[in-house]
Amino acid sequence: MPTQPAVQTDKFEALFVQSAQKVTSGDGALTLHGLAPSTLMFSDRPERIVGHLTTAQFVDGWGHGENSFLEDPPNAVLSFLADDDETPEDVVVTLTNPQLEGEGLTYNVDVLEGELPGTTGPCSLFIDPVGRPLSPVSVMGVRRRGRRRARRL
Repeated sequence: MPTQPAVQTDKFEALFVQSAQKVTSGDGALTLHGLAPSTLMFSDRPERIVGHLTTAQFVDGWGHGENSFLEDPPNAVLSFLADDDETPEDVVVTLTNPQLEGEGLTYNVDVLEGELPGTTGPCSLFIDPVGRPLSPVSVMGVRRRGRRRARRL
């Protein structure tokens, strides 16, 4: 079955997840190193839409649209494994000024809760949708959603 191009047939509010092999921080910034090539996005109930975009697309869209992340920076939770511990830890931050360079992504951050490690191992950054313009849904996603609804009836 051929894939369908992404078009703006429907919109949803997305939460975003970025994963990396490690994180470093200092001077009011955090850097994700060994960043996965795509940023996952998903919606909350009731739609439960899942997709992804390249991290470059995510960064390029930072200031686009009404109520963008540039105008209203998002909160995020950095979840990580400390180098000397296998217990996940997390810190809540506000993100600004994303800078993508190769497999590294740096954000300026304000820590809201917890403590940023200087360096740590594998991590995931969970980014709130507040402030983000609504995201496009692919035609295939709309079609799959319709088929799922039909099965539930």
